Amino acid sequence: MQMKHHLQDLLEPVIEKLGYEAVRIMTIGQKNPTLQIMIDTLDGRDITVDDCATVSRAVSEVLDEKDPIDDRYNLEVSSPGLDRPLTKPAHFARFAGYEARIETSAEVAGRKRFKGVISAVDAENNVSLIMDGENYLIPFADISKAKLVLTDELLQSFEEKAAASEIEL
Repeated sequence: MQMKHHLQDLLEPVIEKLGYEAVRIMTIGQKNPTLQIMIDTLDGRDITVDDCATVSRAVSEVLDEKDPIDDRYNLEVSSPGLDRPLTKPAHFARFAGYEARIETSAEVAGRKRFKGVISAVDAENNVSLIMDGENYLIPFADISKAKLVLTDELLQSFEEKAAASEIEL
């Protein structure tokens, strides 16, 4: 966990300076690890291959200079995709009305796994999730993993966004 925070502290400012949000920075795998960086734009437009290449080059320079990872690894820069991870309270607020899967590190209402519709995020960063007709208030600090669920509604909203951006061109 300490390596994760070190990498975030090292790389997030570089990514933000380029005008992107670091959605998630994590290493995957043991034998041939991959440093996975998911980025998003701040202006709401879709991530392109050029965006990923720009971030990859800038991050590579910092990683070569600081050498924070002892062994060999692969670098992967990508968009978060449709079923994106939710890693910040702002992500939950942005995707209110959509379905998400949430895992918690501590029990909330006697459970650690949830799948329901995000309804809101309050001032204390508690995520309100409606599941099976009940409202669960999940402290953001207790969320260990969360992502959007790929649903027809989510697909439709992205299709509408894509259609609107084509018209604006």
